Amino acid sequence: MTDRSHRVRRGVAMAALCVVLAGCASSGTVVLLPEKDGRQTAVVVRQGGQDVVLDQPYAAARTTQQGPRAYQATAQDVETQFGAALAAQPARATSFTLYFVEGKDEFTDQSKQMVYRILSEIAKRPVPDILVVGHTDAVGSNQANDVLGQQRADIVRMALMKLGVASDDIRAVSRGKRTLAVPTADGVAEPLNRRVEIIVR
Repeated sequence: MTDRSHRVRRGVAMAALCVVLAGCASSGTVVLLPEKDGRQTAVVVRQGGQDVVLDQPYAAARTTQQGPRAYQATAQDVETQFGAALAAQPARATSFTLYFVEGKDEFTDQSKQMVYRILSEIAKRPVPDILVVGHTDAVGSNQANDVLGQQRADIVRMALMKLGVASDDIRAVSRGKRTLAVPTADGVAEPLNRRVEIIVR
């Protein structure tokens, strides 16, 4: 962060989500927000050769003419200072995983029930961008699994289109057996690898 920053922004540094507010030419504020999944993160605030490490939720630092000064913020502080800026940010990407019956492009019963959760997430976004990635287990050749993975991705894409999602908002690709969720030897049938990942941005 520089002394000339004059904007509110949300960024990722060292896998940490932080909010930066530059209020004037000589000061600004950085607050480390908690991750939704509870993962530990950290961010370094550097100014004039001095570093302050923020590694706890709502740890904060102000930049001043004398260098960065650490303090502990609260959720209420963040809402008061940055609520409008946070509300204006795009929603973070959300991912879903659907599973398939072995050797088929048919959903498992449990995955069929998840489709409406996906639609609900898509509906929250004014301009959705949806990536559908088809995967297989390690049974069969690369070529056969590439085809099967694409069939599975296309099935999901078509299902979403039938439910009202615009075709231009959805891309469908296959990774075949190249990205196994559960590493196995070649030829092993692993149910958790027969899946489609849906990333909604």
